[in-house]
Amino acid sequence: MRAFDVGPIYMLEQTAYAATPWRARRSFVYVMRPRARNVKESDTVTRGGTMEPRSLSGGYRKSVRLTVITLFSVALSTFFVGASYGEEGDDDTAIPLTVPKAECGEDDHPETGLQGQVPAALRAAGFKGFNCNLELIGRSRGDGANWQSAEFKDKMGHTCGYHGTAFTTANRTHLGAPVIDLTHPYDPTPSTYLTTISMLDPWESLKANAGRAILGADNAHNGAGGPEVDFYDLSVDCRFPQLLGSVAVGKADGSTGIPVSVIGHEGSWAPDGLTYYGGSPIQHLYYAVDAANPMEPKLIAAWLTPFGPPTGTGLSAYDGASHGLSISDDGTRGYFVQIGLPANPSDLTNPAVPAENGLLIYDLTEIQARAPNPHVRLVSKLLWKDGSAAQHTIPVRIDGRPYVIFVDEGGSGGVGSPAQRQAACAAGFPPFPMARIIDIGNETKPKIVSRLALEVHNPANCAKVLPDLVGLSGFTYGSHYCSVDNRHDATTLACGYFNSGIRVFDIREPRRPKEIAYYNPAGTTTPSPGSNHVRAGGWVAGGPDWCNAQVHLDAERGTLWTTCQDNGLLMLRFGHGVWPFKDSSTPPGLQN
Repeated sequence: MRAFDVGPIYMLEQTAYAATPWRARRSFVYVMRPRARNVKESDTVTRGGTMEPRSLSGGYRKSVRLTVITLFSVALSTFFVGASYGEEGDDDTAIPLTVPKAECGEDDHPETGLQGQVPAALRAAGFKGFNCNLELIGRSRGDGANWQSAEFKDKMGHTCGYHGTAFTTANRTHLGAPVIDLTHPYDPTPSTYLTTISMLDPWESLKANAGRAILGADNAHNGAGGPEVDFYDLSVDCRFPQLLGSVAVGKADGSTGIPVSVIGHEGSWAPDGLTYYGGSPIQHLYYAVDAANPMEPKLIAAWLTPFGPPTGTGLSAYDGASHGLSISDDGTRGYFVQIGLPANPSDLTNPAVPAENGLLIYDLTEIQARAPNPHVRLVSKLLWKDGSAAQHTIPVRIDGRPYVIFVDEGGSGGVGSPAQRQAACAAGFPPFPMARIIDIGNETKPKIVSRLALEVHNPANCAKVLPDLVGLSGFTYGSHYCSVDNRHDATTLACGYFNSGIRVFDIREPRRPKEIAYYNPAGTTTPSPGSNHVRAGGWVAGGPDWCNAQVHLDAERGTLWTTCQDNGLLMLRFGHGVWPFKDSSTPPGLQN
């Protein structure tokens, strides 16, 4: 099934044969059926800001207008520069290919090579770290960390951090998700560890809902666990979460919602805290869990991405898959992603091969309203080729206008094998993933307005950066998870860029973001047993860390914290007056 053709949306049709009070379990019979296609729902595809019915001929508007390429390397570099950046501007000023570099203080230790680069020589000697306008003030390494972090501030004045660790037991001091007391930023201190099934490895699903004071996660062991969701109460003392429920949703007997077997990986809350959404890439499935009663959560909807069910094996099975997501304030719109993975390097420059990676905007009104047999409606798609393995989204307002921050996990050639990086470079495409800002003022015609590319992303620099990565595969230079200061009035974007460390950007002019600070921690000489960095082609003694989790900004303190997989939890303080801006704020629960 082609990615631009939604085809059958598989919904779950409900037939009730018993009804009982709200807090009691209900029994239903459900039938999986293909939903009839509706042209208004599924036949619109957005390409670089242009709407076309049922067609997609490439990643950008300008790219499809280019003449036949004869001078391969030169022309394809122009493809990336012109098509990616030349048309999004709102005036005649040229938009830079990469974001302007941060201006560092005299006491900083700035990058010695390209923006985002850790040169091969520094890796070999044992990387000592870089910092620019950010300094380390507190740390809790523990057993390390893996993919996600969350934050909550309780009524007693405590600030608490939560993060995942790998589903391993070898050499572990503590299993599960550490709870870190961050009330005193100079002394992050573990207070307890959460060890229910989902918390043993929540992968990317660990999220807190500020309004209802609930911490949630799904069973995502090693990225594909099982149907369980775990919810904890944070309201009394966030340092000691209280278990509300650990439940396998979607049981075959209908006792925990519609009988669909879901597999945890990603997850996020609707802002009202009544619905927890999950993404199961291995199944190409998104699903919604009714968490109104967190002691008895129930699966209420599940649907496939427009691509349809998995068609390949191994990594190719993830082409067209689900992943991360976010929900509008009123709960009626979902900003979901569809993973695209190029099957062949030639696909990047072949206009006959459609883009598959990008943004899906869904109408979730029926789920939010708890309509019987709820259906989702696809409002629009925006797909591109200069990134892959779509990761997650953040709906924001910048100067009153709505945007989506979108983050990829894979470069143009794929997730990151040496061959994929080389193929992207040869095609004149960025070899590493990045964040981008998408204008959704017209939700039926979303449009990319800027990309947060560093100098390492520029294909013209491939010869300088690829030697740094000899022997490494998977994630190297590039994005994974980002956060803003305030979704309702965003001024600042902070991202984990794996080997490029933690990067902070001024996004007050969304068409021209600029870097203001970065921190790339020193490499560790011993692996952390709770890290997923320890793998073939991954951790190297003294090499740069994987900084990939959500970043948590605090305008009142002038700090941020996050986790890097080998270094653990890091508390950083901004310096030289670069942040917060006068109009920056960090209300609880509005960073991601």
